[in-house]
Amino acid sequence: MAKKRKRKRRGSGPQSQGPQPNPRAAVTSPEAPARPRRSSKKEGPPPPPWGSFPLSEIVVFVAIVLLIGGFFVAAPRGAVMLGAGLVLGSLAGLELAAREHFSGYRSHTLLLAGAAGIAVIAAMLALVEAPPVVALAAGAAAFGAAAYLLAGAFRRRAGASFRVRP
Repeated sequence: MAKKRKRKRRGSGPQSQGPQPNPRAAVTSPEAPARPRRSSKKEGPPPPPWGSFPLSEIVVFVAIVLLIGGFFVAAPRGAVMLGAGLVLGSLAGLELAAREHFSGYRSHTLLLAGAAGIAVIAAMLALVEAPPVVALAAGAAAFGAAAYLLAGAFRRRAGASFRVRP
């Protein structure tokens, strides 16, 4: 069996105690290109347009009550309660996602684009009575278009410096 050698660690000796370069010096130098950044203070999510009234929280509470109640009520009414609870909960989440996305706080591009795609699929199946394959293709096209537009809107609002590579 071969013996294992111990390796010496770099930087543990007295010769490595010399001056260390400051990693922030390159960022603060006048020659460094300016990068767009969000504000330096830690801000929470943007405030809702209705002020301090807890509308989103009330809608989520009603959705939870409907979901729980839907399990204990008889079949036709219970299914409606479950569906209403799911729709209300989804709308409350989408409202917060849209508010955060369009204020530049957080990107929710795929969530909002997915909601647009699902809305197109549901509309085509319920209103137009299109074949499911056609509705799925239209929903995928709506998802792609919405994702492209929403990503651009977030980049403009947040000043983000990232790009989607082709």
